[in-house]
Amino acid sequence: MHTFTASSSLGASADALFTWHSRPGAFERLTPPWAPVRLQSFEGIEAGDRAVLRIGPGPLAVRWVAEHYGVEPGRQFCDRQVQGPFSHWEHTHRFTPADDDTGGATLTDRIEYEPPGGALGRQAAPWLEAELRRQFAYRHRITRRDLSLHQQYNPDDRSLTIAVSGASGLVGSSLVPFLTTGGHTVKRLTRSGPTGADEILWDPRTDRVEADKLEGIDAVIHLAGENVFGPWTPAKKQRIYSSRADGTRLLAEALAGLDDPPEVLVSSSAVGYYGDHGADRITEESAPRDAGFLGEVCEAWEAAAEPAAAAGIRTVQMRTGIVLTPAGGALRLMLPAFWLGLGGRVGGRHQYFPWITLDDVIGGIYHALWTDALEGPVNLTAPRPVTMQAYTDTLADVLHRPAFLNVPSSIVRTVGGEMADEMLLTSARAVPQRLQDTGYDFGASALEDGLRHVLGRTAD
Repeated sequence: MHTFTASSSLGASADALFTWHSRPGAFERLTPPWAPVRLQSFEGIEAGDRAVLRIGPGPLAVRWVAEHYGVEPGRQFCDRQVQGPFSHWEHTHRFTPADDDTGGATLTDRIEYEPPGGALGRQAAPWLEAELRRQFAYRHRITRRDLSLHQQYNPDDRSLTIAVSGASGLVGSSLVPFLTTGGHTVKRLTRSGPTGADEILWDPRTDRVEADKLEGIDAVIHLAGENVFGPWTPAKKQRIYSSRADGTRLLAEALAGLDDPPEVLVSSSAVGYYGDHGADRITEESAPRDAGFLGEVCEAWEAAAEPAAAAGIRTVQMRTGIVLTPAGGALRLMLPAFWLGLGGRVGGRHQYFPWITLDDVIGGIYHALWTDALEGPVNLTAPRPVTMQAYTDTLADVLHRPAFLNVPSSIVRTVGGEMADEMLLTSARAVPQRLQDTGYDFGASALEDGLRHVLGRTAD
């Protein structure tokens, strides 16, 4: 039998840690973005409650059923595998109050396991140990960061009701669990027929929205929009534009007409608003420069939220940069080539890359939700943008891979057309001036730290 243990001293109390783990969304927040794990169902952490997972890539995924036991409210819960790949698996989550009067606690994860495959499986134990250490270092960082954000912005543990569009997208699928583990109630804005009390119809295609269900909502976070990756055919460009401009206007007008409207609307936008500024520093005060189609979309996107602002709803437009996570977006597209040692710079070495980790996107949105001083455009990017050459070199160093197969701008433009020209070859040295001015504390300010976090290649 093998035993793995990971412990961290956290600034939250044992009761707060137990409560956080017991709320919906905790499993999703704790799942590393590189791990091929999907949660099919989760009943809770009371004795006898079960969680059903699919582990592994695509059609090779295996079913894992875990049952909870050994529950000590505020101090401990355990789960054991009742169906799955391991010969034996028991996991104890323990929350021990600190001996001093700081109010903190120690989080300890202890796993007793027997690898599958008999003697052959035992040969893989060192790899399993290393992967567990990697995953639980990530889990403890997320637990510490999430609880810290909730304590900072919501010390009274106020429970908000928040409507979220794009809840199943790259950002939304992480933001919703972050909100629910913080004790908030999330209402998903859906373009298909609602199937439960936590869904509200909002369909720009038919110009329909269930406005009555938005009455009394505390806040709205609007993330939905057509994926911008892929060939920009005329039909694709129309979907990109309409999903943002028309969808935002439909929502903003509905909110403006409510008797009991939300206090705040946090709406997505993008740094594509600015166009190509070369090496010039971009703040929220910078004017667009030859912004092209994306600039046109962002301008219409932000203008579409005006009805909500005119009605007195504090409205924030988050001009988001390139979101780094192996779960999707640009980093996911780049990783296979880099892992194979076939990566390299895309485009010019001196063009700027306005990156931000997914966790700081979530943190920045949460900051905007609670910060009354924020209104209008806000750059949602890391405070230290880097050149494409620096990004390429850093990613290669983190992965311990060479990166010499650079793709010239001319080839990128020929293959990718207008989409590549505006998304891959535009230089935007955007900085989050307003986030910094209002006191947001970034989880990852330096690119290497951000990449090591999202890829699980930290030293801890």
